[in-house]
Amino acid sequence: MSAPTSHTPHATRSVPQDQTEGVPSFEASGGDWSQIAEEAARLGEERIVVNMGPQHPSTHGVLRLMLEIDGETVTEARAGIGYLHTGIEKNMEFRTWTQGVTFCTRMDYVAPLFQEAAYCLAVEKLLGITDDVPERASVIRVLMMELNRISSHLVFLATGGNELGATTIMIIGFTAREEILKIFEMISGLRMNHAYIRPGGVAQDVPPGSIDAVREALTKVRGYLRQLEDLMLANPILQARMKDVGTLSLAACMALGVTGPILRSTGLPYDVRKANPYSGYETYDFDVPVNDGADAWSRLLLRIEECYQSMRIVEQCLERLAKPGPVMVADKKVAWPAQLAIGTDGMGNSLDHIKEIMGTSMESLIHHFKLVTEGFRVPAGQVFQTVEHPRGELGVHLVSDGGTKPYRAHFRDPSFNNLQAVSMMCEGGQIADVVVAVASIDPVLGGVDR
Repeated sequence: MSAPTSHTPHATRSVPQDQTEGVPSFEASGGDWSQIAEEAARLGEERIVVNMGPQHPSTHGVLRLMLEIDGETVTEARAGIGYLHTGIEKNMEFRTWTQGVTFCTRMDYVAPLFQEAAYCLAVEKLLGITDDVPERASVIRVLMMELNRISSHLVFLATGGNELGATTIMIIGFTAREEILKIFEMISGLRMNHAYIRPGGVAQDVPPGSIDAVREALTKVRGYLRQLEDLMLANPILQARMKDVGTLSLAACMALGVTGPILRSTGLPYDVRKANPYSGYETYDFDVPVNDGADAWSRLLLRIEECYQSMRIVEQCLERLAKPGPVMVADKKVAWPAQLAIGTDGMGNSLDHIKEIMGTSMESLIHHFKLVTEGFRVPAGQVFQTVEHPRGELGVHLVSDGGTKPYRAHFRDPSFNNLQAVSMMCEGGQIADVVVAVASIDPVLGGVDR
Protein backbone atom coordinates (compact mmCIF):
# COMPACT_ATOMS: atom_id res chain seq x y z
CA MET A 1 0.00 0.00 0.00
CA SER A 2 1.43 3.39 -0.95
CA ALA A 3 1.65 5.99 1.83
CA PRO A 4 -0.41 9.21 1.59
CA THR A 5 1.48 12.34 0.59
CA SER A 6 0.56 14.31 3.73
CA HIS A 7 1.09 13.42 7.40
CA THR A 8 -2.61 13.70 8.13
CA PRO A 9 -4.26 10.51 9.40
CA HIS A 10 -5.76 8.80 6.40
CA ALA A 11 -8.33 6.05 5.90
CA THR A 12 -9.64 4.82 2.59
CA ARG A 13 -12.65 2.61 1.94
CA SER A 14 -11.78 -0.59 0.11
CA VAL A 15 -14.56 -2.84 -1.21
CA PRO A 16 -13.60 -6.52 -1.69
CA GLN A 17 -13.79 -7.87 -5.21
CA ASP A 18 -16.03 -10.66 -3.99
CA GLN A 19 -18.80 -9.01 -1.99
CA THR A 20 -19.62 -12.34 -0.32
CA GLU A 21 -16.32 -12.40 1.54
CA GLY A 22 -17.41 -9.90 4.16
CA VAL A 23 -17.88 -6.25 5.03
CA PRO A 24 -15.72 -3.48 3.50
CA SER A 25 -12.29 -3.12 5.06
CA PHE A 26 -10.16 -0.04 5.77
CA GLU A 27 -6.51 0.47 5.05
CA ALA A 28 -4.95 2.97 7.42
CA SER A 29 -1.52 4.60 7.51
CA GLY A 30 0.12 7.46 9.38
CA GLY A 31 -1.06 9.61 12.26
CA ASP A 32 -2.80 8.88 15.55
CA TRP A 33 -4.88 5.70 15.61
CA SER A 34 -7.90 7.30 17.31
CA GLN A 35 -8.08 9.91 14.56
CA ILE A 36 -7.94 7.19 11.94
CA ALA A 37 -10.81 5.41 13.69
CA GLU A 38 -12.82 8.64 13.70
CA GLU A 39 -12.19 9.02 9.97
CA ALA A 40 -13.34 5.45 9.37
CA ALA A 41 -16.54 6.11 11.32
CA ARG A 42 -17.13 9.31 9.29
CA LEU A 43 -16.94 7.24 6.11
CA GLY A 44 -19.91 5.22 7.34
CA GLU A 45 -18.40 2.06 8.81
CA GLU A 46 -18.36 1.46 12.57
CA ARG A 47 -16.66 -1.94 12.74
CA ILE A 48 -12.89 -2.16 12.57
CA VAL A 49 -11.62 -5.72 12.94
CA VAL A 50 -7.92 -6.48 13.34
CA ASN A 51 -6.10 -9.78 13.63
CA MET A 52 -3.60 -10.36 16.41
CA GLY A 53 -1.77 -13.47 15.27
CA PRO A 54 -1.56 -16.29 14.51
CA GLN A 55 2.08 -15.27 13.91
CA HIS A 56 2.56 -12.90 16.82
CA PRO A 57 5.17 -12.91 19.60
CA SER A 58 2.58 -12.29 22.33
CA THR A 59 0.13 -15.11 21.61
CA HIS A 60 2.11 -17.95 23.26
CA GLY A 61 2.06 -20.00 20.10
CA VAL A 62 -0.02 -19.84 16.96
CA LEU A 63 -3.12 -18.29 18.53
CA ARG A 64 -5.29 -16.01 16.42
CA LEU A 65 -7.20 -13.26 18.19
CA MET A 66 -9.87 -11.40 16.19
CA LEU A 67 -10.37 -8.02 17.79
CA GLU A 68 -13.15 -5.59 16.96
CA ILE A 69 -12.04 -2.15 18.08
CA ASP A 70 -13.39 1.32 18.54
CA GLY A 71 -10.33 3.56 18.61
CA GLU A 72 -8.03 1.91 21.17
CA THR A 73 -10.91 0.14 22.94
CA VAL A 74 -11.64 -3.53 22.29
CA THR A 75 -15.37 -4.02 21.77
CA GLU A 76 -15.22 -7.71 20.87
CA ALA A 77 -12.52 -10.36 21.17
CA ARG A 78 -12.62 -13.88 19.76
CA ALA A 79 -9.99 -16.61 19.83
CA GLY A 80 -9.22 -18.70 16.76
CA ILE A 81 -7.43 -21.96 17.53
CA GLY A 82 -6.38 -25.09 15.65
CA TYR A 83 -3.26 -23.83 13.88
CA LEU A 84 -1.04 -26.20 15.91
CA HIS A 85 -3.25 -29.29 15.72
CA THR A 86 -1.10 -32.44 15.79
CA GLY A 87 -3.65 -35.25 16.08
CA ILE A 88 -1.99 -36.59 19.23
CA GLU A 89 -5.17 -38.06 20.73
CA LYS A 90 -6.04 -39.93 17.52
CA ASN A 91 -2.47 -41.15 17.05
CA MET A 92 -2.51 -42.65 20.56
CA GLU A 93 -5.19 -45.11 19.37
CA PHE A 94 -2.57 -46.72 17.12
CA ARG A 95 0.23 -47.05 19.69
CA THR A 96 0.69 -49.26 22.75
CA TRP A 97 -0.18 -47.95 26.19
CA THR A 98 3.47 -47.29 26.99
CA GLN A 99 4.11 -45.59 23.64
CA GLY A 100 1.23 -43.23 24.42
CA VAL A 101 3.49 -41.46 26.90
CA THR A 102 5.74 -40.27 24.07
CA PHE A 103 2.72 -38.60 22.44
CA CYS A 104 1.04 -36.86 25.38
CA THR A 105 4.34 -35.45 26.66
CA ARG A 106 4.45 -33.32 23.50
CA MET A 107 1.11 -31.59 24.06
CA ASP A 108 1.90 -28.82 26.53
CA TYR A 109 5.63 -28.74 25.81
CA VAL A 110 6.29 -26.27 28.65
CA ALA A 111 4.94 -28.71 31.26
CA PRO A 112 5.34 -32.18 29.68
CA LEU A 113 5.70 -34.19 32.89
CA PHE A 114 2.16 -33.42 34.02
CA GLN A 115 0.63 -35.00 30.93
CA GLU A 116 2.85 -38.03 31.44
CA ALA A 117 1.84 -38.35 35.10
CA ALA A 118 -1.90 -37.92 34.49
CA TYR A 119 -1.88 -40.42 31.62
CA CYS A 120 0.10 -43.04 33.55
CA LEU A 121 -2.09 -42.64 36.65
CA ALA A 122 -5.12 -43.27 34.44
CA VAL A 123 -3.54 -46.38 32.85
CA GLU A 124 -2.65 -47.69 36.31
CA LYS A 125 -6.27 -47.23 37.42
CA LEU A 126 -7.45 -49.31 34.46
CA LEU A 127 -4.86 -51.97 35.27
CA GLY A 128 -5.81 -51.92 38.95
CA ILE A 129 -2.20 -51.43 40.07
CA THR A 130 -2.44 -47.96 41.62
CA ASP A 131 -1.47 -49.28 45.05
CA ASP A 132 1.33 -51.41 43.58
CA VAL A 133 3.33 -48.47 42.25
CA PRO A 134 6.47 -48.27 44.45
CA GLU A 135 6.64 -45.35 46.87
CA ARG A 136 9.99 -44.26 45.46
CA ALA A 137 8.49 -44.01 41.98
CA SER A 138 5.68 -41.78 43.31
CA VAL A 139 8.21 -39.57 45.12
CA ILE A 140 10.25 -39.18 41.93
CA ARG A 141 7.07 -38.30 40.01
CA VAL A 142 6.20 -35.60 42.54
CA LEU A 143 9.79 -34.31 42.45
CA MET A 144 9.77 -34.02 38.65
CA MET A 145 6.30 -32.47 38.49
CA GLU A 146 7.08 -29.79 41.07
CA LEU A 147 10.36 -28.92 39.36
CA ASN A 148 8.37 -28.71 36.13
CA ARG A 149 5.81 -26.42 37.82
CA ILE A 150 8.62 -24.04 38.75
CA SER A 151 10.13 -24.10 35.25
CA SER A 152 6.69 -23.50 33.70
CA HIS A 153 6.00 -20.50 35.93
CA LEU A 154 9.46 -19.15 35.11
CA VAL A 155 8.49 -19.23 31.43
CA PHE A 156 5.37 -17.25 32.35
CA LEU A 157 7.45 -14.63 34.16
CA ALA A 158 10.08 -14.47 31.41
CA THR A 159 7.73 -14.24 28.42
CA GLY A 160 5.37 -11.90 30.26
CA GLY A 161 8.24 -9.53 31.00
CA ASN A 162 9.42 -9.69 27.40
CA GLU A 163 5.93 -8.92 26.08
CA LEU A 164 5.82 -5.79 28.23
CA GLY A 165 9.25 -4.67 27.06
CA ALA A 166 11.34 -5.83 30.02
CA THR A 167 14.02 -7.97 28.41
CA THR A 168 16.02 -8.22 31.65
CA ILE A 169 13.13 -10.13 33.23
CA MET A 170 13.12 -12.48 30.25
CA ILE A 171 16.85 -13.17 30.53
CA ILE A 172 16.72 -13.85 34.28
CA GLY A 173 13.62 -16.05 33.93
CA PHE A 174 15.07 -18.25 31.23
CA THR A 175 18.44 -18.41 33.00
CA ALA A 176 16.68 -19.73 36.11
CA ARG A 177 14.69 -22.24 34.04
CA GLU A 178 17.92 -23.52 32.53
CA GLU A 179 19.01 -24.79 35.95
CA ILE A 180 15.90 -26.99 36.13
CA LEU A 181 16.26 -28.24 32.56
CA LYS A 182 19.77 -29.42 33.44
CA ILE A 183 18.23 -31.51 36.23
CA PHE A 184 15.67 -32.97 33.82
CA GLU A 185 18.42 -33.93 31.43
CA MET A 186 20.43 -35.53 34.20
CA ILE A 187 17.52 -37.64 35.46
CA SER A 188 15.56 -38.45 32.29
CA GLY A 189 18.16 -37.98 29.56
CA LEU A 190 16.16 -35.19 27.86
CA ARG A 191 15.45 -31.52 28.52
CA MET A 192 11.82 -31.80 27.37
CA ASN A 193 9.43 -34.39 25.86
CA HIS A 194 10.88 -36.80 28.42
CA ALA A 195 8.62 -39.90 28.28
CA TYR A 196 10.16 -40.51 31.71
CA ILE A 197 7.03 -41.36 33.69
CA ARG A 198 5.74 -44.74 32.49
CA PRO A 199 2.78 -46.95 33.46
CA GLY A 200 3.85 -48.67 36.67
CA GLY A 201 6.55 -46.21 37.71
CA VAL A 202 9.33 -44.26 36.04
CA ALA A 203 11.84 -45.13 33.30
CA GLN A 204 14.83 -45.32 35.63
CA ASP A 205 15.97 -44.33 39.10
CA VAL A 206 17.59 -40.97 39.73
CA PRO A 207 21.33 -41.24 38.94
CA PRO A 208 24.05 -40.83 41.59
CA GLY A 209 24.67 -37.22 42.53
CA SER A 210 21.30 -35.98 41.34
CA ILE A 211 19.96 -35.22 44.83
CA ASP A 212 22.86 -32.87 45.54
CA ALA A 213 22.45 -31.37 42.06
CA VAL A 214 18.77 -30.63 42.73
CA ARG A 215 19.61 -28.93 46.03
CA GLU A 216 22.21 -26.79 44.32
CA ALA A 217 19.77 -25.90 41.53
CA LEU A 218 17.09 -24.90 44.06
CA THR A 219 19.52 -22.49 45.72
CA LYS A 220 20.26 -20.85 42.38
CA VAL A 221 16.61 -20.69 41.30
CA ARG A 222 15.60 -19.18 44.63
CA GLY A 223 18.19 -16.44 44.08
CA TYR A 224 16.91 -15.75 40.57
CA LEU A 225 13.33 -15.59 41.86
CA ARG A 226 14.32 -12.97 44.42
CA GLN A 227 15.92 -10.95 41.62
CA LEU A 228 12.69 -11.16 39.64
CA GLU A 229 10.68 -10.04 42.67
CA ASP A 230 12.98 -7.05 43.16
CA LEU A 231 12.65 -6.11 39.49
CA MET A 232 8.91 -6.62 39.15
CA LEU A 233 6.88 -6.26 42.33
CA ALA A 234 7.82 -2.69 43.23
CA ASN A 235 7.85 -1.45 39.65
CA PRO A 236 5.12 1.20 39.22
CA ILE A 237 5.05 0.75 35.43
CA LEU A 238 4.43 -2.98 35.75
CA GLN A 239 1.74 -2.42 38.37
CA ALA A 240 -0.01 0.14 36.16
CA ARG A 241 0.03 -2.33 33.25
CA MET A 242 -1.28 -5.29 35.25
CA LYS A 243 -3.52 -4.10 38.09
CA ASP A 244 -7.27 -4.17 37.26
CA VAL A 245 -6.39 -5.61 33.82
CA GLY A 246 -7.79 -8.92 32.57
CA THR A 247 -10.20 -9.22 35.48
CA LEU A 248 -12.32 -12.36 35.76
CA SER A 249 -14.67 -12.93 38.68
CA LEU A 250 -15.22 -16.16 40.58
CA ALA A 251 -18.67 -16.56 39.00
CA ALA A 252 -17.16 -16.21 35.53
CA CYS A 253 -14.45 -18.77 36.33
CA MET A 254 -17.05 -21.25 37.53
CA ALA A 255 -19.24 -20.67 34.47
CA LEU A 256 -16.36 -21.14 32.02
CA GLY A 257 -14.60 -24.01 33.79
CA VAL A 258 -11.48 -21.91 34.37
CA THR A 259 -9.03 -23.38 36.88
CA GLY A 260 -5.49 -22.94 38.17
CA PRO A 261 -3.94 -19.59 39.14
CA ILE A 262 -6.77 -17.71 37.37
CA LEU A 263 -9.36 -19.35 39.63
CA ARG A 264 -7.22 -18.98 42.75
CA SER A 265 -6.75 -15.27 41.96
CA THR A 266 -10.47 -14.89 42.78
CA GLY A 267 -9.95 -16.21 46.31
CA LEU A 268 -11.03 -19.85 45.83
CA PRO A 269 -8.26 -22.22 47.07
CA TYR A 270 -9.08 -25.06 44.67
CA ASP A 271 -6.08 -27.28 43.95
CA VAL A 272 -6.39 -30.92 42.81
CA ARG A 273 -3.39 -31.83 44.97
CA LYS A 274 -5.49 -30.96 48.03
CA ALA A 275 -9.03 -31.63 46.75
CA ASN A 276 -8.32 -35.05 45.20
CA PRO A 277 -4.75 -36.08 46.10
CA TYR A 278 -2.69 -38.40 43.91
CA SER A 279 0.88 -39.77 44.03
CA GLY A 280 0.91 -39.25 47.81
CA TYR A 281 0.41 -35.47 47.74
CA GLU A 282 -1.66 -35.74 50.92
CA THR A 283 1.57 -36.61 52.78
CA TYR A 284 3.41 -33.41 51.78
CA ASP A 285 3.34 -30.16 53.69
CA PHE A 286 2.54 -27.19 51.42
CA ASP A 287 0.07 -24.32 51.10
CA VAL A 288 -2.25 -23.29 48.27
CA PRO A 289 -1.68 -19.56 47.62
CA VAL A 290 -4.77 -17.46 46.92
CA ASN A 291 -5.49 -13.81 46.13
CA ASP A 292 -8.72 -11.86 45.72
CA GLY A 293 -7.62 -9.29 43.14
CA ALA A 294 -8.92 -11.41 40.22
CA ASP A 295 -6.63 -9.55 37.81
CA ALA A 296 -3.35 -10.07 35.96
CA TRP A 297 -1.33 -8.67 38.88
CA SER A 298 -2.85 -11.20 41.31
CA ARG A 299 -1.95 -14.06 38.97
CA LEU A 300 1.65 -12.84 38.80
CA LEU A 301 1.91 -12.82 42.61
CA LEU A 302 0.30 -16.25 42.84
CA ARG A 303 2.66 -17.92 40.40
CA ILE A 304 5.71 -16.52 42.20
CA GLU A 305 4.40 -17.85 45.52
CA GLU A 306 3.58 -21.21 43.91
CA CYS A 307 7.24 -21.52 42.91
CA TYR A 308 8.26 -21.25 46.57
CA GLN A 309 5.62 -23.79 47.61
CA SER A 310 6.87 -26.19 44.95
CA MET A 311 10.37 -25.80 46.36
CA ARG A 312 9.01 -26.87 49.76
CA ILE A 313 7.62 -30.04 48.19
CA VAL A 314 10.85 -30.74 46.28
CA GLU A 315 12.89 -30.49 49.49
CA GLN A 316 10.59 -33.03 51.14
CA CYS A 317 11.00 -35.32 48.12
CA LEU A 318 14.78 -35.15 48.40
CA GLU A 319 14.61 -36.27 52.04
CA ARG A 320 12.44 -39.27 51.10
CA LEU A 321 14.74 -40.28 48.23
CA ALA A 322 17.54 -40.96 50.71
CA LYS A 323 15.89 -44.35 51.23
CA PRO A 324 16.51 -46.69 48.24
CA GLY A 325 13.84 -48.82 46.62
CA PRO A 326 12.32 -50.02 43.33
CA VAL A 327 10.96 -47.52 40.80
CA MET A 328 8.72 -49.87 38.76
CA VAL A 329 5.96 -52.34 39.64
CA ALA A 330 7.09 -55.91 40.21
CA ASP A 331 4.62 -57.37 37.68
CA LYS A 332 6.79 -58.30 34.69
CA LYS A 333 3.73 -58.34 32.45
CA VAL A 334 3.60 -54.54 32.82
CA ALA A 335 7.14 -53.51 33.75
CA TRP A 336 9.74 -53.44 31.01
CA PRO A 337 12.88 -55.46 31.80
CA ALA A 338 15.77 -53.72 33.57
CA GLN A 339 13.17 -51.33 35.00
CA LEU A 340 13.26 -49.45 31.72
CA ALA A 341 16.95 -48.53 32.07
CA ILE A 342 17.85 -46.29 29.14
CA GLY A 343 21.01 -45.86 27.12
CA THR A 344 23.40 -42.92 27.28
CA ASP A 345 21.61 -41.32 24.31
CA GLY A 346 18.36 -41.15 26.28
CA MET A 347 16.77 -43.64 23.89
CA GLY A 348 16.04 -47.36 24.15
CA ASN A 349 17.47 -49.80 26.67
CA SER A 350 21.03 -49.70 28.00
CA LEU A 351 23.60 -51.80 26.13
CA ASP A 352 24.50 -53.69 29.31
CA HIS A 353 20.93 -54.88 29.68
CA ILE A 354 20.66 -55.88 26.01
CA LYS A 355 23.88 -57.91 26.33
CA GLU A 356 22.55 -59.61 29.46
CA ILE A 357 19.22 -60.75 28.07
CA MET A 358 20.72 -61.78 24.73
CA GLY A 359 23.55 -63.74 26.30
CA THR A 360 21.95 -65.37 29.32
CA SER A 361 18.23 -65.94 28.75
CA MET A 362 16.39 -66.53 25.49
CA GLU A 363 13.13 -66.45 27.43
CA SER A 364 13.91 -62.95 28.70
CA LEU A 365 14.76 -61.82 25.20
CA ILE A 366 11.45 -63.13 23.80
CA HIS A 367 9.52 -61.53 26.66
CA HIS A 368 11.35 -58.25 26.13
CA PHE A 369 10.57 -58.33 22.41
CA LYS A 370 6.86 -59.07 22.88
CA LEU A 371 6.43 -56.52 25.67
CA VAL A 372 8.07 -53.74 23.66
CA THR A 373 6.50 -54.50 20.28
CA GLU A 374 3.01 -55.69 21.30
CA GLY A 375 2.65 -54.07 24.70
CA PHE A 376 0.56 -55.26 27.65
CA ARG A 377 -3.20 -55.71 27.63
CA VAL A 378 -5.40 -53.43 29.71
CA PRO A 379 -8.80 -54.65 30.98
CA ALA A 380 -11.82 -53.16 29.23
CA GLY A 381 -13.26 -50.08 30.90
CA GLN A 382 -12.91 -46.34 31.13
CA VAL A 383 -11.38 -43.97 33.64
CA PHE A 384 -10.95 -40.25 34.28
CA GLN A 385 -7.91 -38.91 36.12
CA THR A 386 -7.02 -35.33 37.04
CA VAL A 387 -3.82 -33.64 38.21
CA GLU A 388 -2.97 -30.05 39.14
CA HIS A 389 -1.17 -28.70 36.07
CA PRO A 390 0.66 -25.32 36.25
CA ARG A 391 -2.18 -23.84 34.19
CA GLY A 392 -5.07 -25.55 36.00
CA GLU A 393 -6.84 -28.87 36.20
CA LEU A 394 -5.60 -31.38 33.63
CA GLY A 395 -7.94 -34.30 33.00
CA VAL A 396 -7.39 -37.57 31.13
CA HIS A 397 -10.22 -39.77 29.89
CA LEU A 398 -9.08 -43.20 28.73
CA VAL A 399 -11.21 -45.97 27.26
CA SER A 400 -9.92 -49.53 26.86
CA ASP A 401 -11.49 -52.35 24.86
CA GLY A 402 -9.22 -54.91 26.46
CA GLY A 403 -6.44 -54.58 23.89
CA THR A 404 -2.85 -53.39 23.85
CA LYS A 405 -3.78 -49.91 22.61
CA PRO A 406 -6.18 -47.23 23.91
CA TYR A 407 -9.60 -47.37 22.27
CA ARG A 408 -9.90 -43.63 23.01
CA ALA A 409 -7.73 -41.07 24.76
CA HIS A 410 -8.95 -37.55 25.45
CA PHE A 411 -7.30 -34.79 27.46
CA ARG A 412 -8.98 -31.88 29.21
CA ASP A 413 -6.17 -29.40 28.76
CA PRO A 414 -6.43 -26.38 31.10
CA SER A 415 -5.18 -23.92 28.46
CA PHE A 416 -8.06 -24.95 26.17
CA ASN A 417 -10.69 -24.19 28.81
CA ASN A 418 -8.98 -21.08 30.14
CA LEU A 419 -8.79 -19.50 26.67
CA GLN A 420 -12.58 -19.19 26.74
CA ALA A 421 -12.05 -16.28 29.11
CA VAL A 422 -10.26 -14.13 26.49
CA SER A 423 -13.38 -12.20 25.49
CA MET A 424 -14.49 -11.51 29.08
CA MET A 425 -10.99 -10.38 30.03
CA CYS A 426 -10.35 -8.17 27.01
CA GLU A 427 -13.65 -6.58 25.97
CA GLY A 428 -13.93 -3.03 27.23
CA GLY A 429 -10.18 -2.70 27.71
CA GLN A 430 -7.40 -1.28 25.58
CA ILE A 431 -5.57 -3.07 22.75
CA ALA A 432 -2.36 -2.99 24.80
CA ASP A 433 -4.20 -4.77 27.63
CA VAL A 434 -4.96 -7.75 25.38
CA VAL A 435 -1.30 -8.77 25.57
CA VAL A 436 -1.40 -8.56 29.37
CA ALA A 437 -4.65 -10.54 29.63
CA VAL A 438 -3.43 -13.35 27.35
CA ALA A 439 -0.11 -13.47 29.21
CA SER A 440 -1.96 -13.82 32.54
CA ILE A 441 -3.84 -16.84 31.15
CA ASP A 442 -0.44 -18.32 30.23
CA PRO A 443 -1.79 -20.62 27.50
CA VAL A 444 0.36 -23.10 25.59
CA LEU A 445 -1.10 -23.79 22.19
CA GLY A 446 0.42 -27.25 21.93
CA GLY A 447 -1.97 -28.28 24.69
CA VAL A 448 -4.89 -26.29 23.31
CA ASP A 449 -4.84 -27.77 19.80
CA ARG A 450 -3.39 -31.24 20.49
